[in-house]
Amino acid sequence: MPTKRGCASKFTPAARHWRQRYSFGGKDKMLSLGVYPAVPLLLARERRDQARALVAQGIDPSAERKAAKDADALTFEAVAREWLARRDLAPATANKHRWLLERHVLPVLGAKPISSITAADVLAMLQALEGRGLLETAGRARSQVSGVFRHAVATLRASGDPTIALRGAIKSPKVRHFAAVTDPRKLGDLLRALWGYQGGFVVASALKLAPLVFTRPGELRHAEWAEIDLDAATWCIPAHKMEMRAAHIVPLSTQAVAILRELYALTGCGRYVFPSPRPKRPMSENAVTVALRALGYDGDTMTGHGFRSTASTLLHEQGYPSDVIERQLAHKESNAVKEAYNRAQHLPERVKMMQAWADYLDDLRKGADVVPIKRGA
Repeated sequence: MPTKRGCASKFTPAARHWRQRYSFGGKDKMLSLGVYPAVPLLLARERRDQARALVAQGIDPSAERKAAKDADALTFEAVAREWLARRDLAPATANKHRWLLERHVLPVLGAKPISSITAADVLAMLQALEGRGLLETAGRARSQVSGVFRHAVATLRASGDPTIALRGAIKSPKVRHFAAVTDPRKLGDLLRALWGYQGGFVVASALKLAPLVFTRPGELRHAEWAEIDLDAATWCIPAHKMEMRAAHIVPLSTQAVAILRELYALTGCGRYVFPSPRPKRPMSENAVTVALRALGYDGDTMTGHGFRSTASTLLHEQGYPSDVIERQLAHKESNAVKEAYNRAQHLPERVKMMQAWADYLDDLRKGADVVPIKRGA
């Protein structure tokens, strides 16, 4: 086999690998120097010389390479990516977590061995974000770093979580709530505006349905026809689409079913209830927001997420049991036993509540005097 002059490395046209033969501890060994042409002759010679230098110092190049790889596996970045890959997150949430790590955390902590990172290292990163006014980002970054360290502790790659010492070390952001219309008369105006929307039929249908189901915007736009039973008047959202990773049932009022039946004639042959004009994709996450802006509702007045706050506020004011409302909002129950009980026991009450809520919205939209929600509906 031909060998390049000045490099005791074998190059075979079939394998196209550079390999270095050497002896260590009385044994013949072979070290890979890379693949040609990604590794050109000059670089292969440099790597050969480095290997020879290690042998001269009594160091086995193969063992040194393995040790380096093991050290790389213990960097914060390696553990962070492993932690993120093992989390059971909705795709959109996973992408947000990945973006935060790659944009703000890994450039600072990524290359450090995780066992060497101190509270001071993390604090410096958080204070840099704080100094730029990114208080919410700093809070989320601290939470993610803590999650990575808890994973490292569980897998015996760190002895503790340095972020525990940082509680209260940075400013807390002001709590921001999603803008929502909660005054019944103003809600009537909003509903009339939604029903008068002159844009595309798919977005118009989403605007009409959003107040009736008050799911999260992502759950609404990713709705699939396979999840909806119009005859049974139910929408069953699978766990992987839910923020809390638990399957969720949305009882559909007669008004919601009517909207969906009309939409089915247009989009029922496809996968998504609210498809994008681009093939095989759901409606854009900004579609409802853009439509609200076109109707004159800015971000300080109403948002797509605000339909949940609207329903929660008015249903609580009307005296509906908090457990029933919270279950329909798919909020996490802290008590596991109560969680299972609520899931099993509250569906009949939720069916009645959702129909009463839809009837109430109809009355408001038609301009009726503001009256209590019909609890007995």
